[in-house]
Amino acid sequence: MSIRLVAVDEHVLLRLGLAGVLTGCPDIALVGEAGSAAEAERVVDETQANVVTIGLNLPDSDGVAAARKLRAVHPELGIVLLTAVSDDALLYRALDAGLSAYVTKSAPVQTLLAAVRHAAVAPTSFTAPGLQAALSRRNTQNGLLSPRERQVLSLMRDGSSLPAIAAHLEVSEATVKTYVSRLYSKLRVNNRAQALMVAVNQGLLPAVDVAA
Repeated sequence: MSIRLVAVDEHVLLRLGLAGVLTGCPDIALVGEAGSAAEAERVVDETQANVVTIGLNLPDSDGVAAARKLRAVHPELGIVLLTAVSDDALLYRALDAGLSAYVTKSAPVQTLLAAVRHAAVAPTSFTAPGLQAALSRRNTQNGLLSPRERQVLSLMRDGSSLPAIAAHLEVSEATVKTYVSRLYSKLRVNNRAQALMVAVNQGLLPAVDVAA
């Protein structure tokens, strides 16, 4: 059975390029295109697609957030995130969001086609070029912070004040200040905003998806 693919990207030229690539693939049929997240939901429903490729930056949504919505409605839908750059933090987001694959737009055509075919047969199994190396880097980074420091970092990301963090953890405010000081030292930053930015970029803290 051929793969029914929908291409979701804000750039018409990319969608046309993908259509051209697929002309030589008898097992993959491009059954629809969409330039926004809202349009993607409609097209996927109308075409009964089983795989979508989706760009990161859509006019009305972040691509990962849009992918989450599509997966919630279509649990067996294969979803391939196409991005302009290779980035560990973005790869981790795609993995944590339950997507099927992560591929850069500069990847060889065969890599993209392999990701689409993977998404069709194993939509809930994640693949990406260099995945094992990225996971190894993530595990190394994860060892940087203690479980308690991660908890403090997460609460900081949620906007909690130091007294609120102390109350939540049932420790003194002085203890929380010690944790925060250690965090800043390990991340080599000077304030909360810098700490959160570095933590997300290094995959130590999941990025917050844009609200659907």
